[in-house]
Amino acid sequence: MRAVKDQFHGDLLEVSMGRSIRRRTGVFRMVATLDGEQLVKLKPVFGYLHRNHEKIAENTTYLGSMPYTDRLDYLCSMSTNWAYALAVEKTFRSGSPDRAQYLRIIMAELTRLVNHACLVGFLFNDLGTRSPRCSTPSAMREKILDLFESLSGSRMMCNYQRFGGCRVDPSPEWLETARGRWRISRGSSTSTSACSRATRSCSPAPRGIGRLDGSRAINAGLTGPVLRASGVDYDVRKVDGYGFYPRFAFRVPLGEHGDCYDRYMLRILEMRESVKILVQAFHDLPPGPSWTRRRRSAASAPRPARPTAASRARRANSASTSSATAARIPTATACARLPSSNLTLLEEMCLGHTIADAVVILGSIDIVLGEVDR
Repeated sequence: MRAVKDQFHGDLLEVSMGRSIRRRTGVFRMVATLDGEQLVKLKPVFGYLHRNHEKIAENTTYLGSMPYTDRLDYLCSMSTNWAYALAVEKTFRSGSPDRAQYLRIIMAELTRLVNHACLVGFLFNDLGTRSPRCSTPSAMREKILDLFESLSGSRMMCNYQRFGGCRVDPSPEWLETARGRWRISRGSSTSTSACSRATRSCSPAPRGIGRLDGSRAINAGLTGPVLRASGVDYDVRKVDGYGFYPRFAFRVPLGEHGDCYDRYMLRILEMRESVKILVQAFHDLPPGPSWTRRRRSAASAPRPARPTAASRARRANSASTSSATAARIPTATACARLPSSNLTLLEEMCLGHTIADAVVILGSIDIVLGEVDR
């Protein structure tokens, strides 16, 4: 902390928060300038966790880059795997079997539940809530991670997707366990709504905090739940219709006020929609292979059929150029979209609020530093 002088506000206090802010998923620091407890300036400081995967991809094979996508957003590794796999498949003009398409959707929706469960649990912690019900999201997340571990061998860095399908076909026992465990998860996603009521009685409610209107969110290039919480009806699953998502019936929840409460409740509603998608996917999962295997000489490297391709999944955008190794794999994500990102408007949303509110606003954005520092 240090005292600073401002020509407009007079004597102020500058506080360095971080580099580890309570439960932040990564190493992050905020330099907050305070007039009493009110924020008059906020500067996010990052760059401690750069993965350098784009440079590494220039000197490895297409398949060799797959594990690095896990590290971009280590809470959504299945989704980032999928985005990269789609880009390479477009480059080589190849596809994947129907069973693989359904498995990808199952893994992506389970991943979405993992991510949103983390946000809900962490946000309760940011709010100072100590209700016993607040352990429900973490319990649901652990059950899903158990499924990932039994299938891929890893709980977070799954490296599961492959060009042309999925690395491993789930066994009948795994599918039965997932269906049985899913009934518990479905009840848990409902229980988180009860946690929201407990939150309002235990600590200051996040209503009206960190407001962001839809036009400002669009102009700043925001994406994901933060954009939809401001009332903007834009979901890549509906707009692009990648994979087999057009076959599934689900709605896109929207917020009304764009505040922390809307961003929180939007995750709850999206979890319920993910449940609907998973029920349909498990019910309609077709038989057959989960990976298109093609014979080729071990000495011959694959050559792309087109110079470049781009794909979009929930949290990533990948592209690849014509070469035996990937010359470029630029990635744009919700946390780190250039020239703007969900973190760009953090100061704008925090100004005028207290320092305690800033922690809640940061939590509602739900950044992952593996993406930000990239």
